[in-house]
Amino acid sequence: MTVQAELLSDEERRKVEELIEQEDGAINRFVGWWGKVLTFIAFLMTLFHLYAAASTVDTQSLREIHVAFALSLVFLLFPAVKSWRNRIAPWDIVAAGLVIVVIWYMMTGGTWTDLSASDDFLDRYVSPTHTDLLIGGLLILLVLESTRRATGWIMPILSLLFLAYAMWGNYLPAPWTHKGYPLSDMIAELYMTLNGIFGSAIDVSATLIVLFTIFGAILQASGAGRFFIDFSLRAMKGQPNAAGRAVVLSSFLLGGPSGSGVATTVTIGTVAWPIMKEAGYGKSAAGGLLAAGGLGAILSPPVLGAAAFLIAEYLKMSYLDIVRMALIPTCLYYFGLLVMTEIDSRKYGLRAVDPAVDMTMGQLLTRYGFHFTSLISVVVLMVWGFSATYAVFWSILLAILVSYLRSDTALWPGKLFRALADGSIQALGVAATCACAGIIVGVITKTGLALKFSSIVIDLAGGSVFWTAMYTALIVWVVGLAVPVTASYIMCAVIAAPALIKLGIPDYAAHMFIFYYAVLSEVSPPTALAPFAAATLTRADPYVTTLQSWKYALPAFLVPFIFVLDPIGIGLLLEVPKNMSWVWIPWVTLGAAGGILALAIAAQGHLWRPLGLGTRTVVALAGIALTFPEVIDDWVGGLVVARLIGLIVLVGVIAYEYAGSRRDEAAIRR
Repeated sequence: MTVQAELLSDEERRKVEELIEQEDGAINRFVGWWGKVLTFIAFLMTLFHLYAAASTVDTQSLREIHVAFALSLVFLLFPAVKSWRNRIAPWDIVAAGLVIVVIWYMMTGGTWTDLSASDDFLDRYVSPTHTDLLIGGLLILLVLESTRRATGWIMPILSLLFLAYAMWGNYLPAPWTHKGYPLSDMIAELYMTLNGIFGSAIDVSATLIVLFTIFGAILQASGAGRFFIDFSLRAMKGQPNAAGRAVVLSSFLLGGPSGSGVATTVTIGTVAWPIMKEAGYGKSAAGGLLAAGGLGAILSPPVLGAAAFLIAEYLKMSYLDIVRMALIPTCLYYFGLLVMTEIDSRKYGLRAVDPAVDMTMGQLLTRYGFHFTSLISVVVLMVWGFSATYAVFWSILLAILVSYLRSDTALWPGKLFRALADGSIQALGVAATCACAGIIVGVITKTGLALKFSSIVIDLAGGSVFWTAMYTALIVWVVGLAVPVTASYIMCAVIAAPALIKLGIPDYAAHMFIFYYAVLSEVSPPTALAPFAAATLTRADPYVTTLQSWKYALPAFLVPFIFVLDPIGIGLLLEVPKNMSWVWIPWVTLGAAGGILALAIAAQGHLWRPLGLGTRTVVALAGIALTFPEVIDDWVGGLVVARLIGLIVLVGVIAYEYAGSRRDEAAIRR
C-alpha cells in the first residue's frame, strides 16, 4: 500500500513503509518486462487456487503446487538483502528453479516423468533413498531461506534450534530428553510425510489464507477500503467523540479487506489523523487508538486473522464455528474501544468536527453500498452450509461482478489482472511462514515435546488452572514478540495448548485463548509494528504510543482469561456450559462487558470528571469481580454473587460520579 504524501515527509513515509515491510516483507518493485513476467506468475498462482477452490485437486498435489508457487515467487520478489532491492540476481533465479525441481521430483515420485508415482514417494518415507534425502535437505534449506527473506531471521533460527533438539535431545537432562533422531530420519519426516512442511499449516495456507488475501485484494482494488472509511466518518459525524468512533468502526470494516494490523492502522490513520487532531486528540493518544483499532482488524469476523483458519484445521471444526466463537469476544473488544473513546471525549475536551466526505450518507450508500454485499455473502454462504473455501470463492466472484456497477470502481481487465496477482503476492509471507512452522511442528510431533512441555508447565503451576493460564499467556506473548501472529499461534498451539487441555479446559477455549494472546504481539514492544507506524503518522514518541495502545486494548484482552478460568466462561464463545442452559451465555457476557467498562474507567482515570486514586481502585476491583469472579467467590458465596457485587459497585460509582459532576456544573453556573 502507499501512504498519502500530504501527511508525511519523505523520511516519515519511508519509515512507515519500512514498518509495513517488517510485517509483510521487503518486496521488490519491478517495472518493464520483468515486472510483467512476475505479475503473470502471481496471476497464474491465483488462477490455480481459484480453480482448486471450484473443483477437486487432491490434497497432496494442492499443497505441493502451493509451495512451488509461493517459494519460487518469494525468491524472485524478496531480495536476499535489502541493499539489493529492485534488481534480480542470478541466484534468485537459481533458487526459484530449485524449488520447481524439488516439487517436480516429489510429484513424480522421484521418476521425473510419472506423475502417478507420487503415492509411492510418500510410502517410502521409512526407507528413503540417498536422492530422496538430498532433495529433502535441499527443500528444508530453501524453506528456511525463503522464510528469512519474507519475515526475517527469527523463524529460520528457531527452526534450526528445534532441528538441533530433534538430533541431540538425547544429551539433555530429564524431562527434556528423548532418544534422539538422525538427520536422515528428520529430513524424511519433514518432507516425505504430511506431518512437517506439507502439514496442516501449509494446507490452511493453500486452501483458505490465499483465497482470503485474494478476496481482500479485490475489495481494495475496487475501492471498498476507502468506502468503509468514508462510511465510518460520515456515520459518526457531529459528536465530540465522532473521530474516535469513526476509527473504531472503520477498523472493524476494513479488517476484512486488509487482514493486517499495520496496514489497517496506516490506511485509517492517513485519513483519520487530521480529523482526530482537529477534534483535540493528542499525538500519542491518537496513535494508540489507531493501533488498537488496527489490532481489531485481526480479530474481526468474517475474515479474522490467518491463525483463525489454523484453529479450524487443528480442531477439525468448520470455519463458521470459529467465526461464531469469535463473535462475542470481538464485540467486547470493540465495546472496550468505544468506551475508551467516550471517556476520551470528556477527558481531552474533544470537539465535534465534520469529516472530509463530500457526500451525504444516503448518497454514499446509494453509490457505493454494494461493497457490503460480498462481505455479507461470505457469512451467508457458510450459514447455508457451504465450506469456507467455497464461500470465499463465490464472494470473490461477487465482488468482481458488483464492481462494474460504477465506472470508478469497475475492475476492468488490467486492473483485475493486477488485483488477482496482488492477492497471491500478499499471501507469500504467510505461506513461507507456514512452511517453516511445519518444520517446528514436525519436530515437536516426532519428539513428543508437546507432552513434555505441558507436564513441565503444569508442574511449575502446581496443577493450578490460573497459573497454567498465566504461564501460557506469558509464553505466547514472549514468542509473539519475535515471530508473526501466525507463527506464534502455530508453535504455541502445539506446545502450550496441551497444558490447558490436560487440566480440563475445552480444546476450542484453549486455542482461542492462545489466538488472542498471539494477536497481542501486534502492540507489544520491541516488535510493536502497529503503534510504531501510528506514531510515525502522528509524529509522536513510539514507546509512549505503544503504552497508549496497551491502555486501549488491555481491558478487552483480559477477556480470554474468562474462557479458561470461569466455569461458564465458554459462554463467551457461544458454547453452552456443561450441565447448564443457554441462559448463562447472556449472564457471562453481561459480566464481561461490565468488567471491561469498569477496567476502562480505571485505566482512563476519568468519567465526567477526573477520578481520585481511591475511586479508580474501587472501580478496578469491581472490574476484577466482574471478569474474574472466582477470585472472591469463596468469600461472598459463589460466582453469581461475586458478579452481582461487581455490578452493584460499578453502577454505584457511575451514579456517584454523575451526580458529582452535575453538582460541579451547578456550582460553576452559580
